[in-house]
Amino acid sequence: MSPLTPAPPPEVYASGHAALPYPFPAPLPPLPAALPGPPGVQPLRPGLWLVPTDTHRDSAARYAPFVLDAAELARAEEFRRPADRATYLCAHVGLRRLLGAHLGVAPRAVVVERAPCPCCGGPHGRPVLADGGPHFSLSHCEGLSLIAVAATPVGVDIERVPAPHLVTEAAEVLHPAESAELAALDGALRPAAFARVWTRKEAYLKGLGVGLGADPASTYVGAGPVPPPPPPPRSTRKFLPAAPGNTASDPPTSAEPI
Repeated sequence: MSPLTPAPPPEVYASGHAALPYPFPAPLPPLPAALPGPPGVQPLRPGLWLVPTDTHRDSAARYAPFVLDAAELARAEEFRRPADRATYLCAHVGLRRLLGAHLGVAPRAVVVERAPCPCCGGPHGRPVLADGGPHFSLSHCEGLSLIAVAATPVGVDIERVPAPHLVTEAAEVLHPAESAELAALDGALRPAAFARVWTRKEAYLKGLGVGLGADPASTYVGAGPVPPPPPPPRSTRKFLPAAPGNTASDPPTSAEPI
């Protein structure tokens, strides 16, 4: 199996469409391992890759000055905790390697810019490739990153499953039906269900290009093991600003692509 060949797919959301097959995340090999370039990488086939910080920490730190641009290197230096800096470096080095492999260029040559925000038109929308190419999404939490590459807009999110006492507080920002679904569960099952609905929701909103600039309570994505059909497309101008979501710190991890 190729290092970029993902495992068999589960069902997930795709923005504006019914649930589509999507691969399970495959581990991204650390540098200096080479990734196959075109035609070995097929951007028309959605792909997911996991980047564990412990596996990539040393190689990402060593190669970051030759892979990342000046803004990314400056952003990395802003992290106060070494663990957060390491995860950021691993995530962004991994993303550039994957995009470079898809484009057939060196990772440092990949140019990423921001699309216009669909809510206000400002220059802070989803990250996109300057010259076109595959769509992508990146998410990371402490110790682990998740990257998606696809032919159409895509979103991923990865979070630590929250402690039980945080679920009640955070459930207030969910759709009323999702809050009711959580409340109906046994208390021991709620943290995992909340992590499932939150990662699913944030991934869906990232796929739309609005992220948490949209009200998380305005869209129903469900807290069950299998997501419902995605909401019908609608104007993003109906979205309202929302407070940032809660991110907890207790393991294990839940990840939901769209």
